[in-house]
Amino acid sequence: MPIEDIRFDSDGCSLAGTLVEVTEPVAAALVLPGSGRINRDSDMPKLPLGVTRVVADALAQVGVSSLRYDKRGVGASEGDYLTTGMTQRREDARAALRWWAARNPGVPLLVVGHSEGALHATELATEDGVAGVVLLAMPARPGEDVLAWQTRMLADRLPPSARAITRVLHIDVVRLQRKNMERVRASDQDVLRLQGTKVNARWLREFMAYDPRGALAKITVPVLAITGAQDMQVPAGDVATMGELVAGPFDGHVVAGLSHLLRSDPDGVGPRGYRKAVRQPVSPEALTLITDWIRHRP
Repeated sequence: MPIEDIRFDSDGCSLAGTLVEVTEPVAAALVLPGSGRINRDSDMPKLPLGVTRVVADALAQVGVSSLRYDKRGVGASEGDYLTTGMTQRREDARAALRWWAARNPGVPLLVVGHSEGALHATELATEDGVAGVVLLAMPARPGEDVLAWQTRMLADRLPPSARAITRVLHIDVVRLQRKNMERVRASDQDVLRLQGTKVNARWLREFMAYDPRGALAKITVPVLAITGAQDMQVPAGDVATMGELVAGPFDGHVVAGLSHLLRSDPDGVGPRGYRKAVRQPVSPEALTLITDWIRHRP
């Protein structure tokens, strides 16, 4: 199974990626990672999530070649991560798909996205040339609503020590997050400092304003959607919303016990348990749902 490091251009920016190529592929997939400063494999320093790498390996086992790449300013790609907005990331994904299509003439093109990557996959699925899409841990509501939902879920799951600190300091986590987002919305800067940390304000503004429901309603190609029932970053109930919106064949699954990382989290610990969770493999059940869908794709 040949694996090759490549580079492609997106609006003058050189992005680095990995190809996994199979003999006589039944399809060729663009695999897009989630949000944050993570690379083509969904890894960041000291937190190897590995979601997109594992998905690419699973795709190869059923005859699907794949391309995944580092975002701007991450890994071996050029560019500045902190000043890159969500819209530019989507254009980079579109450039990657064009490059991948040219390399695979006559081969059905799929787009597989995790979290933010699934939002970009949704948009690409509305365009000519894409034969199917896999949406992993994706919301089906405006970004501003997603952030508010996340904050409520995570505030309820703070460890005891953090809850004690917020009580002593009279910190309302939900209200603090709302104030931060209001500050981001009111700004026109690409980068802001919130609570002493630089954040990509441009990306946050574009994410808060983005509503994927419009693109979902335009999809006519087959869709597979998978979200973990214990996902604390995306509402699992949004899978049903996708099924109501998508015009083409739809296969949706909420997998019991899985977190946003598609790993076991039966106790609903969420992000504070991610460092321990990544020692476990990505859910075989989720991977089987993907490979079975590939084999029997409408």
